[in-house]
Amino acid sequence: MLDRRHVSDNVEAILENCRRRGVTADVGRFADLDRLRREMQADIDRLNQQAGIVSKSIGKAADAAEREAKKAEGRRLREEVGALEGRLEKILAEADEILRGIPNLTHPSAPVGGEDAAVEFRRGKTPIRSFDFKPLDHVDLGERLGLFDFDAGARVAGHGFYFLKNEGVLLELALQRYAVELLARRGFTLMTTPDLARDTILEGTGFMPRGPETQIYSIAGSDLSLVATAEITLGGAMHERIFDPSELPLKLAGISHCFRTEAGAHGRATRGLYRVHQFTKVEMFAFTSPEASEAMHQELLEIECDLFDGLEIPYRVIDTPSGDLGGPAYRKFDLEAWMPGRGDAGEWGEVTSTSNCTDYQARRLAIRCKAPGGKGTHFVHTLNGTAVAVSRALVALLENGQQADGSVVLPQPLVAWVGTKTLAPRG
Repeated sequence: MLDRRHVSDNVEAILENCRRRGVTADVGRFADLDRLRREMQADIDRLNQQAGIVSKSIGKAADAAEREAKKAEGRRLREEVGALEGRLEKILAEADEILRGIPNLTHPSAPVGGEDAAVEFRRGKTPIRSFDFKPLDHVDLGERLGLFDFDAGARVAGHGFYFLKNEGVLLELALQRYAVELLARRGFTLMTTPDLARDTILEGTGFMPRGPETQIYSIAGSDLSLVATAEITLGGAMHERIFDPSELPLKLAGISHCFRTEAGAHGRATRGLYRVHQFTKVEMFAFTSPEASEAMHQELLEIECDLFDGLEIPYRVIDTPSGDLGGPAYRKFDLEAWMPGRGDAGEWGEVTSTSNCTDYQARRLAIRCKAPGGKGTHFVHTLNGTAVAVSRALVALLENGQQADGSVVLPQPLVAWVGTKTLAPRG
């Protein structure tokens, strides 16, 4: 969340930022509540000070009557403080509810608008391939190659779940190994993370764990939810941590399952692996000083590009517009891979994203860094980026590597782990 004083002192600027991001928030009401909060807190502090003076004076009373009078005065002051604290608690709850709904500030270079305002600013090293046959989509390819079983997934858990089979399993493991080996070389600490997190951690990273619009699966009768991304668990791992400046930047790479309800999802993108309820992902997460976060954002983007250049997948890089950033992101870049099996003539499909969340998540999660010299602390900046989301990477790999005979040629980095260069149709 944003600094409450900054919000209350800059109402018009915050409202304009909300408009650019397509978010409705009662910023004016928050400012009124915050002003009332400060006034009420000042009254509570003043009354507590008076109560302290009265308490100290009881022992110096001249007689019993004066002593009882001072005790009565102390009780009155404490009762008044209690009443004010009760009102203050309600004010804080209402103000915090509004504050949590206010998105992060927006980088001045981010395009303004909705999805159509996205700006392409880079292409990968691998050009879009021209086919001399009509390419299949990954579902048809996977069926011929014996890689998936969507019917079994639906029988076991419903639409949007699936089984990987044969080389499909090896490809998932190969993609994970490919990503983590590169990240280890780049100085990331490798981790596997829990598939569950407390709702307070989800809220801290900017996810909505409950409610009609949530994309999160929650566990009934508990404060736990299945994670939609390891961004949640990697960020939450440092909850209430105070870093020494020498510990930053800290770069983590987490392997986790990801669970998403995909409520409201419909259309062609729901076919096959592109939009599913469970998938495996290797996620990057970084904690930096405020002045270092933009450079780290570029580093995460370069890693994503290196990974997909190595997989020989055509892609473009998108500067995500303000209306499509989500709450925590200050700026976000997406990699969209070319998927020749989508639509009548192929389409771009998002395979990774990387976001600079500045101090928005750190403020909620109380993650700070000591100031140089050890005097005071400040909030760190947090950043995240997808290394490989296995399900969508499989879509791009199969559709771009397909051959006229239905086989698929794999990129060289995966061959050693899969055990073959070419996947051949079965039967």
